[in-house]
Amino acid sequence: MSTSLHHRAIENLGTRIITGDLPTGHVMLAEHLEEELRVSRSVVREAVRVLQSLGLVETIKRVGIRVLPPSRWNPFDPQVIRWRLSGEGRGAQLRSLAELRSAVEPAAAELAAMNAPAPLRRELVDIAHALRDAGHDGDVPRFLDLDIAFHSILLSGSGNEMFANLMGQVAETLTGRTVHGLMPDHPHEGALQWHVDLAEAVAAGDAPAAREASERIMRRTMTRMSDTWTDQPRVFIPVRRN
Repeated sequence: MSTSLHHRAIENLGTRIITGDLPTGHVMLAEHLEEELRVSRSVVREAVRVLQSLGLVETIKRVGIRVLPPSRWNPFDPQVIRWRLSGEGRGAQLRSLAELRSAVEPAAAELAAMNAPAPLRRELVDIAHALRDAGHDGDVPRFLDLDIAFHSILLSGSGNEMFANLMGQVAETLTGRTVHGLMPDHPHEGALQWHVDLAEAVAAGDAPAAREASERIMRRTMTRMSDTWTDQPRVFIPVRRN
């Protein structure tokens, strides 16, 4: 029960901060949160600790728990991504993630073609063909699972641990697009084939072809999603100066 209450408190406060219901600068008191959320002080403390680790709040002695601006949030945390995708800032979040993927995934594909172990290469090809079949069948849940697996293996196969640690962010992106109705039941035939082309290029060790196929996938993703972020503001992180 305590784990459930802890999760509920984090979800409640995190969602409200991300959506602006609890705006930047708003100060909360632990005793008020206990009453509002109907949880113990220990649950509140743990929830606040998690939110602090995400950059959403800070605790100030003799003041309370203050909500921090978006420039302080951890943009790479899957929870923050999921909360942003559920709110009015969905378009801006999708843009940031699409731009990140466009920069990283073609490089990861190239590296995977050069470095991926043989079992990962074979698995990538198998998943690409299964992904195409799921797309043809209109099996959305299976397509989502396979799509997450495909891009996760691609990042892992790069042999770059920093690329591989983006797997959670990519999974939240693909899940959010599906949950919020931004993916068609039957994906574009060309995009399905490009995933197969990408996997087979990785398997063959053809780095230029792997990069090119990944770039095609990401260009189409950017084009299809661009309407969701029209006029959405960007977040500019202040530069720390000595």
